[in-house]
Amino acid sequence: MARIDKWLWAARFFKTRALAAKACELSRVRSNGALAKAAREVRVGDRLNVTTEGGLFEVEVLVLSEVRGPASVAQTLYREFDESKEARLKLAAEKKAFAQFEELPVEKPTGRDRRMLSRLRGRG
Repeated sequence: MARIDKWLWAARFFKTRALAAKACELSRVRSNGALAKAAREVRVGDRLNVTTEGGLFEVEVLVLSEVRGPASVAQTLYREFDESKEARLKLAAEKKAFAQFEELPVEKPTGRDRRMLSRLRGRG
């Protein structure tokens, strides 16, 4: 058995283990439908829902690892469900299409503008 934060880091869902633990703390990781804390043990066959900047991943754990290796090895640690993959690809396509219609500001944002953007994005 392995800690879920170590496994998520080893499977390259997050760049650092601290980010993986933070995602667990912010309820962005579910194990078999239940919220997962960073210290929760992950087992082969567990179904995980992981929300990252790349979207929502629904995966099944195939192999346990606490060691971060190359991306090709990390991809063998889990199997992503087809519905999850299709939903992420659809969302990425929508974001790309929407970017064409987004108006870019003419000038650099001021400090006030940046604070407003942070509040809109829920970061401040």
